[in-house]
Amino acid sequence: MLQELSIRNLAIIDKLFITFEPGFIVLTGETGAGKSIILDALTLVLGGRADSAMVRASAERAIVEAVFRLTPALEKTLTPILQKEGLDEEPHHMLQLSREVRMSGRSISRINGRSVSLSLLREIATPLLDIHGQGDHLSLLKPKAHLPLLDEYGGLEKQRAAFSTEVDRLRSVQRELENLQRNERLIAQRVDMLKYQIAEIEAAVLNEDEDKELLSERTRLANAERLNRLSIEAAVALIGIDDDSMAAADSLGAAERALGQLVRLDDSQQSLFENLQGLSFQLSELVGALQDYQNSLEFNPQRLNEVEERLELINTLKRKYGDSISAVLETKQHAEDELLRIENNEERVKELQIEQDKLLKQLGELGLALTDARRQVSSRLGVAVEQHLTDLRMEGARFEVQMSHEDHEEGAIVGDQRLGFDRTGLDQVEFVLSANPGEPLKPLAKVASGGETARLMLAIKTALAEVDHTPTLIFDEIDQGIGGRVGAIVGQKLWTLTAVGNHQVIVVTHLPQLAGYGDVHFRVSKQVNGGRTTTTVKSLQDTSRIAELAAMLGTQGDSAVDGAASILRQVDKDKRSVVKQGSTPFRARTEHYN
Repeated sequence: MLQELSIRNLAIIDKLFITFEPGFIVLTGETGAGKSIILDALTLVLGGRADSAMVRASAERAIVEAVFRLTPALEKTLTPILQKEGLDEEPHHMLQLSREVRMSGRSISRINGRSVSLSLLREIATPLLDIHGQGDHLSLLKPKAHLPLLDEYGGLEKQRAAFSTEVDRLRSVQRELENLQRNERLIAQRVDMLKYQIAEIEAAVLNEDEDKELLSERTRLANAERLNRLSIEAAVALIGIDDDSMAAADSLGAAERALGQLVRLDDSQQSLFENLQGLSFQLSELVGALQDYQNSLEFNPQRLNEVEERLELINTLKRKYGDSISAVLETKQHAEDELLRIENNEERVKELQIEQDKLLKQLGELGLALTDARRQVSSRLGVAVEQHLTDLRMEGARFEVQMSHEDHEEGAIVGDQRLGFDRTGLDQVEFVLSANPGEPLKPLAKVASGGETARLMLAIKTALAEVDHTPTLIFDEIDQGIGGRVGAIVGQKLWTLTAVGNHQVIVVTHLPQLAGYGDVHFRVSKQVNGGRTTTTVKSLQDTSRIAELAAMLGTQGDSAVDGAASILRQVDKDKRSVVKQGSTPFRARTEHYN
């Protein structure tokens, strides 16, 4: 449940800190006092759209922080996600969300004090709190909003998700099939191009690293004369060219003869003699290698031209197909694979058509099972909503969920039929209502007045709340279009939600009859200090609460006070009756009013 809310520099709110408790909480106050801003702050911290216009004038940033106490079920669901992201702070049953909006338009999301992505904030926040605004009245008039409500009531989300997964598989098969069948001329052109690429690369008979070897050979061929001259100079320096020149080999020979005579007289220098002999041997091998290298050198203009042409061919292929010979060969392999797929096009088309028919039949089976489940849920929802409508002074009203299918030549296969579908199933769902006895059932938009729409919305939301596991439910002016006589019933129903599923319910209202049912009553007001407008929130008790309810009644004097006290006495009686029956897990906060 929502435990704390802190708001700084948001719109006309300077600093605001509210502590929430379990049960039924009401917020009242004049229009424009800031009640909607408090709900906007909650929407923001749950991951709603951020706008720099939200930042209070002259402030650099707006900050909203909310602390939630997790139910055991939510703790079990969210802890693995928090642990994965390194956000599992102690204690695990507490969670802090915050959102910062700067004048630059940038927003920062935090969970337990650490910056996170907006998507992660939304993922964590979604199961914590539901806000039902005034716009829900309008959305209820749109048939596309009815199916999600029906599935939510029946707990059919997993069954619908399974259907959706199969639809995605079908779409993937159909996209590939469409691509294969799109244009035979384009496919033929593609085949010609692939064959040309393969033939061009194959004709080159490329070898890995061939270009590196050719570059080395080209260097040798282009510099054959100079290489020959340098190798001769090196050999002459080592072994000499005639008797008049002094060579390294002659010097080593003279040294070897001298050391040979030395060791005969002093064998302690035998190692020096052996080292010198090793040098002589190495010199001999070096001279041999130089001679072999010199013999291998050739001045061959024809071979040089051949190497140049080969390198140019390789470079041309690299410019067209890849930066290296391996990349060129990889392009050839890809082309061969694609060509094989295209050449097997007819066989693949047949495979895809079989797979498509199989999936369409499977969707028909899954869709019918989902339809049957929805029909059962529809009956239960209809009974529940009608009961709530009766409680809300709409006796005799009838509510039904109409379900229909549409034929479609490419739809899911159900026996001999082809039925249209989307990712939600085969069904077209619409809520219909007869507001008065004897009137036919009609779409909501054609029969419901403003007040009836509000009561119908409340009836549906109340029915859904009985199976909803979201801990905190917020209703923004759910009483719109409802008179005072029905307001008490609405208040009683909203208060009862705290007894069904352990919900915390927060309501913004203008009806004193509804507000009287609050376990906690906050008054939101605005005041001007130093030329600046600020919003304040005050918890009302006893006489201050009576004064607020009296002001909401729109009358003055003792009669207004008596009316407000009368509301609270009746509420006290109703709550005690429910508590006596043991229906509520929360301790009702009731006072005696004389």
